[in-house]
Amino acid sequence: MVENKGRPPIFCEKLCIVCKGARAGNSICKSIQNLELKIFGKNGCIWGAARTKYYGVTPDKKLPERFKK
Repeated sequence: MVENKGRPPIFCEKLCIVCKGARAGNSICKSIQNLELKIFGKNGCIWGAARTKYYGVTPDKKLPERFKK
């Protein structure tokens, strides 16, 4: 993780229909997200990459307990 993180990446975590749905277990969203991860790489799109940089967790994984409020 980065020392100076800045603002948290809210879009991937709370607003992205694909990522949020895939982490919740929706099979259609999971399929779309897997395709996206194959196209863009292991960090996903630009919002997924920001989430990975900020939290240290790829877009297809849930956040560790230490980040949840």
